[in-house]
Amino acid sequence: MKIAIGSDHVGLELKPQIIEYVKSLGHSIDDFGAYTNERTDYPIYGKLVAEKVASHEYDCGILICGTGVGISLAANKVSNIRAVVCSEPYSAKLSKQHNDTNILAFGSRVVGPELAKMIVSEWLSAEFIGGRHLRRVDEIRAIETRHDNLFNKVKNSEDSRYSDRGENKMKKMLYV
Repeated sequence: MKIAIGSDHVGLELKPQIIEYVKSLGHSIDDFGAYTNERTDYPIYGKLVAEKVASHEYDCGILICGTGVGISLAANKVSNIRAVVCSEPYSAKLSKQHNDTNILAFGSRVVGPELAKMIVSEWLSAEFIGGRHLRRVDEIRAIETRHDNLFNKVKNSEDSRYSDRGENKMKKMLYV
């Protein structure tokens, strides 16, 4: 995978460790700043990485600030971004499986390097399982575009893509 990473000044110490870890997993990763300890604003990097992911220039993104919250909020303002802030691996995994998240955020003041690596590993190795979760992601997309008619159409759809049949089979493979 091709991954974009960014952080504010608070995430600067943790970011190189995550970059090296992601490379060790066989992925390519590009750093979009910050590059110095000088105080900076996390929305700059949240927006930049989110735009790279939303344009499909990168497959996904990783963001780091003090808590992960602010930078993920900024990223989520970019259309077609589903950024999640996680401080443990299980939520990271389920965010990809159920919510098709495309940006992972965490806080350097919340998680240490080894826990951050575990979170990244679970998130990168997880895959979206679709089924009823696709309906929910499509509903989120309709909310994002302020398209109430589309939201109601998706919500009430009998489309077979929203069936749990395929997901239940996938669930057995993932958790058994």
